[in-house]
Amino acid sequence: MTHLFRNVEGSPLDPVDTWPYEGMVSVIEYGMLRDWRPIVAHLQGDPWGRVARNIEQYLQHASDSQVASYFRLVLERVRADAEAAEREEIAARVRECIARSGVSAHEFARSIGTSASRLSTYARGTVTPSAALLLRMETHAARGQESRAPQMTQS
Repeated sequence: MTHLFRNVEGSPLDPVDTWPYEGMVSVIEYGMLRDWRPIVAHLQGDPWGRVARNIEQYLQHASDSQVASYFRLVLERVRADAEAAEREEIAARVRECIARSGVSAHEFARSIGTSASRLSTYARGTVTPSAALLLRMETHAARGQESRAPQMTQS
């Protein structure tokens, strides 16, 4: 793969996020699947970072080739996977809040100003709550946990 970096500072052996734009384009245009693997692996870990932005920039000017189609598909997939993981993480936090609150899901929903059915969609991850509502859930869950903590009595 080292032959793919010409007239560019850096090496294809360096981390992908240190590659200059021209080096990345060179790997994409003259490389093969094995040469693209480091780019794809990096995109999986950081689907909206600098490398992803460079791929977007490249795709704006790339001809409609199979290579460009491949990188469009890779970018779409890694972002969709990341968004699904984020939705699941939020759903897990919602479920944790309900459990920590010490009340039924129905009561918890009422205490945060939503319906039990809407809370259920948040807990399943089919709908993502707003940041403000998630903070409200976490606040109410913490209050519920505090109210159930053993009280120290003074003698």
